[in-house]
Amino acid sequence: MNLGVDKMKGRPQIVLDIAGVLLSNMSLTCWKDMSEETNLSAESLKVHFAGIKRKLWTGMMREEEFWQSLKEMYPELSISRAKDILYHSIVPLPAAQYLERWSESADIHLLSNHCKEWIEPNLSRLSSFTKSITISNQVGLCKPEIEIYQRVETFLVAGEEVLFIDDQEKNLHSAKLLGWETLLADKEGDWVNEVESLLI
Repeated sequence: MNLGVDKMKGRPQIVLDIAGVLLSNMSLTCWKDMSEETNLSAESLKVHFAGIKRKLWTGMMREEEFWQSLKEMYPELSISRAKDILYHSIVPLPAAQYLERWSESADIHLLSNHCKEWIEPNLSRLSSFTKSITISNQVGLCKPEIEIYQRVETFLVAGEEVLFIDDQEKNLHSAKLLGWETLLADKEGDWVNEVESLLI
């Protein structure tokens, strides 16, 4: 995981993914909890979500339309209960507590493929330490499309080193094309130590 670079100089620009990096990803457990009181399988709910995720992430499908699509396909599913389960499944990961310290020596920017409504309850704390937040369903673009990285680039301080952190390898390539350093966020959270060594 070592980046092969020394401690970052100047005022580094740190661009972090949100889901899987700062907040938990929606897991199969989330879909299992939704299906508990119905005859549905968690896998069928997960497959349904996977089929429309890109539309949701790019804003082509509004959040309320997502819930409507679930209700139409699975009438027995309680949407209010499903919403509660989903919102409560998205919680801060340990790395989120480092943002305040990192923001003292770097500018923090967030870039996420997500539905803003789902992560909004956690955004107020995260935004306290960030210079910009770009969420895919708000801008009509999603990773790994290079255009969304270029949009984030307009918020970065020119000439400073940039480090992009994401939990999916496929999302790192576009950042590399822009000359950014990249770091894959491992599930164990060891990547946090790497950032610490680069900044502190």
